[in-house]
Amino acid sequence: MSRSLWTRFKLQIVFVLTGSLLLTGCASTGSSMLGGSDGADPRLTQGNDAQFFSKSGYQACAVGAGVGILSCALSNSSNKAVCAIAAGITACGVAMGANYYLDQRRSEYADTTTRLQKINSDVEQHTQEVITRTATAQRVISDDQAEIAKIKQDIASKKVDKTQAQAQIIQIDKNITLLRKELGNMRTTVTEYTKVADAERAQGTSAEIKQVDMNILKMNEKVATLQKEVDGLYSQRSAITLG
Repeated sequence: MSRSLWTRFKLQIVFVLTGSLLLTGCASTGSSMLGGSDGADPRLTQGNDAQFFSKSGYQACAVGAGVGILSCALSNSSNKAVCAIAAGITACGVAMGANYYLDQRRSEYADTTTRLQKINSDVEQHTQEVITRTATAQRVISDDQAEIAKIKQDIASKKVDKTQAQAQIIQIDKNITLLRKELGNMRTTVTEYTKVADAERAQGTSAEIKQVDMNILKMNEKVATLQKEVDGLYSQRSAITLG
């Protein structure tokens, strides 16, 4: 690896470790700096799927990759940059970015067919995570829609408790904000995998990459489905004015 590549990775190591400290500090103090999810429905913030798409890029893997990348930096390895990439990809996958992800997969799997099978497996895993997260979100959205319908009914009958209704609306707003943030990260995941597929296709692997393309399309469709659900909730919430 070239000196310039390792220099770039040293900067990234600092970024990752700094992010790790920030994340740890915020977690211990209850800070809302990383996304404003405080007050959102606990099903969105505390479930097993809560971390799937809550953060993006290096922030997504700062804690997970920090120790591994630091180990690479402090090791006697003559190929520290490759070690750092591998540590990042293990913790983050395509969240590291299409170029780093593809470089690592190519170093691991020289055979095109085997490599594409691994890439396809990664895409399928992320698609399943989208499906799992969508199921959780749909339960929350359904309950929020029921709350909105009740508030509208109470407003119409002039029986609304404004203090209680305001608290409910605030939580719904936080749910929408959190889900929109995650949707942005999901779309980024689709985009990065699309870049990976395009790069592989440019190498003349169009026949082998069809399954990868199909699964990226499936992931994108699942993301679009969740987007529609969240947009629908936002429209219903926007119709409420408590005065």
